[in-house]
Formats: sequence, structure tokens, C-alpha cells
Amino acid sequence: MSRMYSLPGLALLLTVTLISGCAGHSPSSRDKIQRALSVNTATSVEEYVLGATDVVKVSVWRNEDLSIEVPVRPDGKISVPLVGDVQASGRTPQALADDIESSLARYIRQPQVSIVVTSMGSHEYTDRVRVTGAVEQPVSVPHRAGMTVLDVVLGAGGTTPFAALNKSMLYRKVDGEVIAIPVRLEDILNNGDVATNYAIRPGDILSIPERNF
Repeated sequence: MSRMYSLPGLALLLTVTLISGCAGHSPSSRDKIQRALSVNTATSVEEYVLGATDVVKVSVWRNEDLSIEVPVRPDGKISVPLVGDVQASGRTPQALADDIESSLARYIRQPQVSIVVTSMGSHEYTDRVRVTGAVEQPVSVPHRAGMTVLDVVLGAGGTTPFAALNKSMLYRKVDGEVIAIPVRLEDILNNGDVATNYAIRPGDILSIPERNF
């Protein structure tokens, strides 16, 4: 388990902090909450987009000497034999394959290119789930399909005796907006009421405040 945060993750954490401080953990509107709960929780994106630190395998059919496995450089490009530097970051694997095919057509007949992402380093942190606040061990963990609120709380070592369990909040970014979703953690842990044991989405942050004395 780790407490490292990426820049996007840190930005969301800061947003969560500002929201919490300004609005006292006020939940978002019912419509926004329903919209946030209706999104696909298995993945964070509809289509994979390449980024720096990803590693791709470029295969050119019947041209093994042109097939390579390379990382996407910090400038977002990869180097391909005959073609030279090609922009990869911000594009889908299929779009990258189409571009390389078009460039290779000047050198070989009817090139067929496929792109396989062999390492998805650019999504290592954007797909993490964070648990902060009154837990034994605040954590940042990779998302797993089927993960729920209860799973991440247990993964954080459980809550502290000072936790205001039913004031917990799940923060989810949807279309650029952070949605605050109330979670009744005491009902889940102590009463067996799992109505708010929501499925966790990549990038979610669960915040558990402390009680006011």
C-alpha cells in the first residue's frame, strides 16, 4: 500500500479538501449523485488513451525488422524504424497504428500495423482509489473491478474510534466535476445495511471525518 499521489490525484484531493472545508461535507444534489452512481465503475475511461511511461509493442505484419517495443517518452512520442518520431501520447492505440501504417506506406506495400500496450504506466495513479481521514492507515491502492466502499475501508485497516462513520463521503469526478456522495458507513459496518456500500470507481476518494467533541 502506498501514500504516493499523482498530480491529477493530488488535484482531486485538494479539491476534496476545499469542498470539505467550505461546505462542511455537504453532499451534491440528488440528480448529480444519481448521475455519478450510474457511471461504469469497472473502468475509468471508455477507450484507452496512451500517455508518457506507457510501453507499446509496434508489430508490422511480415516485417519483423520493423517491429519494436518502446516506451512513450516524456515528450509523448515514440521512435519507429523508417518513420522516425511519432506522436503517441493522447492518442488511442488504434489511431497510433493507423498513423504508422500511413507513414510506412511510403516504404512498403500495404503495411499492417498493430499496437499492443504492454505496460500502462500512465494510468498507474489516475486509476488508484484513496481513503483518507479517520482510518487506521490512509491508503492509495490500485482499483480492482468489484471493489466496494467496505473493501477499501477494510484495506485501510478499519476506522478509528473517533470516526463520524455516517458522515463519510465518497468523492467521484464525473465530466470534470467532483460529486460528493454520502456514505452511511456506520450502517454498513454495524447494522448490516449495505445500501450505501457503493461500487468503487478508479479515481474515487473516500473521506471519513472525525466526530466533533
